[in-house]
Amino acid sequence: MLSAPSPSGSPSPSRITPVALTLRLCLHALLVGLLALAAVRAVGDGAGRGGVVVAVVVAMGGVYAAGTLSPAVARSQRAAAVWLAALGLCWAALLVLSPAGLWTAFPLYFLQLHLLPLRWALPAVALTAAAAIASFVLHGSPLSPGSFIGPLLGAAMAIATVLGYEALYRESERRRELIDELMATRAELAAAERTAGTLAERERLAREIHDTLAQGLSSIQLLLRAAQRALPAGSPAAPHIEQARAAAQDNLAEARRFVRALSPPDLEHGSLAGALERLSASAGSDVQVQFTVSGTPAELPTPYEVALLRTAQSALANTVQHARAGRAEITLSFMDTSVSLDVVDDGRGFDPASTTSSEGGGFGLPAMRARARSLGGTLSVESAPGQGTAVAVTLPLPTAAVLAGAAL
Repeated sequence: MLSAPSPSGSPSPSRITPVALTLRLCLHALLVGLLALAAVRAVGDGAGRGGVVVAVVVAMGGVYAAGTLSPAVARSQRAAAVWLAALGLCWAALLVLSPAGLWTAFPLYFLQLHLLPLRWALPAVALTAAAAIASFVLHGSPLSPGSFIGPLLGAAMAIATVLGYEALYRESERRRELIDELMATRAELAAAERTAGTLAERERLAREIHDTLAQGLSSIQLLLRAAQRALPAGSPAAPHIEQARAAAQDNLAEARRFVRALSPPDLEHGSLAGALERLSASAGSDVQVQFTVSGTPAELPTPYEVALLRTAQSALANTVQHARAGRAEITLSFMDTSVSLDVVDDGRGFDPASTTSSEGGGFGLPAMRARARSLGGTLSVESAPGQGTAVAVTLPLPTAAVLAGAAL
């Protein structure tokens, strides 16, 4: 029975450990052996009670087998208490008939400690030990210190064994749960790394298509338009130039579709301002984030939108996780020749000149500067301990001609 779940916290039958199975088999063998010994001794004494003792032994063995095979005993405190009570009555009858019955007290200790809550199990063990001691007096056995120490020492050993086993089992369960959590976390991290790698590759491809194919097609359109204006009216080359312009326009539209398909999911269903608005709203309740747009919004190339969105995400993540800020502001500013993004918080701040600052590392400044530099922009960080932090990225807008022909 030492693997069924008990109110005292033992293993469940669906998760029987090898140690629990071994203990269960040993308990079965011990009880059967002690009952058999009591029957043999009663028959050998020739006191005329041999047949009755054998009948009681068989009855007790049957009650024990029934409880061992019954799932209800393992699931229900009430069923376990009824079964132990029936087993105790059989044992009490055996004690009255034969002094050898007291030997079975030891396995009964284990059953009581295993199946009953500790507040009930300890009194039950004490009562069983008292009954075993009383059997010495009942059968006129000579009293000695061993008559009292034996049952009490057996009860103490049973209590220490069961409580020690349950403590080890709980520790093993905690370690198993920790291992399961670590395995799940590792799987989540692997999935997050795969997702991050996929998004990074999509952004890289979108940037490459924009900076090479789309820009080249846009330049071809501009050159063809200039050539078309330079041709005299009615020139036979005009239809061919118009066809070339149409082909370049179709391919430019296809490139735009590729870039939009490869853009981050945050930008798939709206503008950069909308993505930043959603980012501000999802910051959580610990930090109040306000988003504003300054100037006249203009259509930006996808690499610009990606760089500005990623910068805002990184800076705001650091504000929420490390800055202990109460308020933060995100401002997207459109100017004549540039676009800028400012993220300001009232957190604890840090020393930007300190390369060992954990906050500085939390901002991911190298990655943010690399993004800005790749587009010809700059990134600045202003902060001091206890005075909050301000992160600003400024990107120069493309020329009007390029923006009109290749804005993606």
